[in-house]
Amino acid sequence: SYTTDSKSREENKNTLENLYSLSVDITKIRRLKEWVLLQDVAYVKEIAGILQEMGADETTVANIIERCPEAILHTPAEINSQKALWQLVCQNEKQLIKLIEQFPESFFTTAYQQNQKANILFFQELGLKNNIITRFLTSAPNIFYNPVEKNKNVIETLQRNYLNLGGSEANMKIWILKLLSQNPFILLNTSTAIKDNLEFLQKNDFTDQEVLHLLSKLKGFIFQLNSTTMQKSMVFSKNIFKCSDQELKQLVLKCPALLYYSVPVLEERLEGLLREGISIAQIRETPMVLELTTQIVQYRIKKLSALGYDIKSGNLESLNGTKKDFEVTYGKIQSKKERPIFNPVAPLHIED
Repeated sequence: SYTTDSKSREENKNTLENLYSLSVDITKIRRLKEWVLLQDVAYVKEIAGILQEMGADETTVANIIERCPEAILHTPAEINSQKALWQLVCQNEKQLIKLIEQFPESFFTTAYQQNQKANILFFQELGLKNNIITRFLTSAPNIFYNPVEKNKNVIETLQRNYLNLGGSEANMKIWILKLLSQNPFILLNTSTAIKDNLEFLQKNDFTDQEVLHLLSKLKGFIFQLNSTTMQKSMVFSKNIFKCSDQELKQLVLKCPALLYYSVPVLEERLEGLLREGISIAQIRETPMVLELTTQIVQYRIKKLSALGYDIKSGNLESLNGTKKDFEVTYGKIQSKKERPIFNPVAPLHIED
């Protein structure tokens, strides 16, 4: 919304002087967003003043402006309104200034203040904790740009489907809050997309209980898919594993990644595993290994091989899980390897 073809293409000297006085690295701004320096009006001192009132020191102020130069083009009134909005969910100004320093672009997007406020209040009514809402504001700010009615509509669709699939009224609130916490981007979907994806699963003979299980396992990612990509992924998996429809269904329930990842991603991961000497039979036994990138798999195999553990002859469970899960598995294998072959405190039975 700012003009880059202003009457004069010269940088605003007043803006430059004010930025110099705050020890801002202007070369960074020129490299990132030089157009900011060409604007006729900027509120450098005023915005710096608001940040300093919140407890930001000179270095923090300079850092914020360098990372988000368009901050200085907002009026003090806009920034004070934004500050009041974020204070609805921030514990104090110290926490707020820390968030602004980490996520300046999220804070300095002020075009949707009415929608932001309505959505913050809606999420609070829904029962989301303030620390979760601040996480949304910083990592998924665009969900606040929707009119609140749109977000309400998506939530109502989810609630209705949860109950239709046999979920209990008592657990519904916990389920919705958990789903939102794991993946707030489900709010960017339309109610129609949600309905279509659930119908696709039911048409593929997943029972209501199984669909509910998949919704929880996929952390809401299912709502970002479409029936065409899911169908292609399922056909690919069926051909690779040479299994029946019923067997494929069990594999998908065990590893929803078979539904979620596109064919090129699944192909790449399968090829990576086969290159390591792992068989299709092993992958079919432990399909969850396809949730890991090829790089992670290679790293884990290398670490296990160094302990003398041959992944080709065992099952793939030892590769699975989060980084923390793998470290626990690795630790157990390591301690087993280092354990003495005899018990030093046990009595020795020596034949005469």
